[in-house]
Amino acid sequence: MLQTAIPTHHAHPATRAPMVTIRAAKGRDLAELAEMIAELAAHHGDTAAATPEHLERDLFGRMPWITALVAEAGGELIGYTILVPLYRAQQGARGMELHQLYVRPAHRGTGIGRHLVGKAREQARMAGATYLSVSAATGNFQAHRFYESENFTPGPVTGMRYLQALA
Repeated sequence: MLQTAIPTHHAHPATRAPMVTIRAAKGRDLAELAEMIAELAAHHGDTAAATPEHLERDLFGRMPWITALVAEAGGELIGYTILVPLYRAQQGARGMELHQLYVRPAHRGTGIGRHLVGKAREQARMAGATYLSVSAATGNFQAHRFYESENFTPGPVTGMRYLQALA
């Protein structure tokens, strides 16, 4: 079972329970997970179309597509990360994309993001991945510093990404 309890020495007692659990998302988490996805989208000036039903399909459906890890404290979700499988055909290498990492504003700066990344690494290794990939917007220097402090190696993205709707 993927679960870790984290003492939060930097936490303000009025805003959070003293223990945070990092674990795989469960069905009961879908509404709160969708809320946090919408919060992250709003933070970037966007809107989220993802619903609890989308998440149920993609996490627990006939063909699971993603893995989600959540940070929970005091019975509420305070952060999450989503992993998506990747493949580098030339190298025959399996990887995971750290698709999103989010910690609710009241809980930032307490190490929860680092613990989510650590659990994401463990989950990716258990799935047979040999690398973890993440991207951040060009001007998001805070994210750049964070990922570099977590030993991600920066590399420029070149070329164009093309998209074609299938439905």
